[in-house]
Amino acid sequence: MLHMPVDVRNMSLALLALFATVALLHWASAVFIPIMLSLLLTTALRPAVEALKRCYVPRWLGAGVLLIAIVSTLAVTAWSLSDGAAQLVDSLPVAAKKVRDNLKARTGTASPLDTMQKAASQIEQAATDGATTAPPRRGVQRVVVERPPFNIRDYLVSGTMGLMSALGQLTVVVFLTYFALASGNLFRNKLLRIAGSSLERRKITIHVLEDITSNIQRYLLVQVFTSVLVGVATGLAYWALGLENAAVWGVVAGVLNLAPYIGSALTAGASALVAFLQFGTLDMALAIGGASLVIHTLVGNLLTPWLTSRTSHMSPVAVFVSVLVWGWLWGLWGLLLGIPVMMAVKAVCDRVEDLKAVGELLGD
Repeated sequence: MLHMPVDVRNMSLALLALFATVALLHWASAVFIPIMLSLLLTTALRPAVEALKRCYVPRWLGAGVLLIAIVSTLAVTAWSLSDGAAQLVDSLPVAAKKVRDNLKARTGTASPLDTMQKAASQIEQAATDGATTAPPRRGVQRVVVERPPFNIRDYLVSGTMGLMSALGQLTVVVFLTYFALASGNLFRNKLLRIAGSSLERRKITIHVLEDITSNIQRYLLVQVFTSVLVGVATGLAYWALGLENAAVWGVVAGVLNLAPYIGSALTAGASALVAFLQFGTLDMALAIGGASLVIHTLVGNLLTPWLTSRTSHMSPVAVFVSVLVWGWLWGLWGLLLGIPVMMAVKAVCDRVEDLKAVGELLGD
């Protein structure tokens, strides 16, 4: 028998601290998400700023030029794709009608959805007739509940508020990134002073910061590589199937690949809809959407976790679980930021004696 002392009090306090941290991260997500995005962008852009500084360009100027170039590129890309997105939205009713007609032509009868809708309409009509024909009881006041009329202004206001909130968060991320890049190694030197005067503590702090930086940079390189691979494979597959603007769809698939799971669903659905409008057959629409899903499944669910585990020395199981947990915690942003956060956690745990067990669980 192996007797291991278990400190119930310390374990309970650790679990309570963990639960409190998770609740805080979920409650204050509007604060932590911009900070984490800023740290990710700072780590990615710092080598470029350092290269510009070696060319006698000041940090504040190099950081400003890089961020202005990135924001301008994103704005021009969104503006160029806005017309196509508007046309796609306008074509949704026509595509839905064509899909319904195609299904009816194949089956020769009404679809189950139409049958259920017809039955629900008949039941509602019967209930309405019974309520109107039944004589009112004496001494009972009849109450009629009227549904509020549809007001498009409410939806426009909510959508505008959501867009303004997203733009506000992106503005905060841009400014935080600029200040972090312009400050150079200021925060690193502060962390070294906080670590203490001991040479060993300073050396451990430097190793942790270097591990976090190198792991995040390798992770970003993996994301860029897999996005390019998805874009090229999608463009070639769509070109082979005869879809128009296959190169544009390849660029769209590569960009949306940065959003795990959500990006693949959007690419498959939009391309299948466009294929149905172009070819007019459900088979081609399913072929286009299926090709996109196969590419994203092979690259996103098999190749990306394997490459991430190889570059970050994390097990594929830990990578997949991290994506699930952080996606539940922060939604779409959690899917993007979960793996870099766990890389930083593992780098700290590997250097702290009391947390090495956590680092061992996350390691490969």
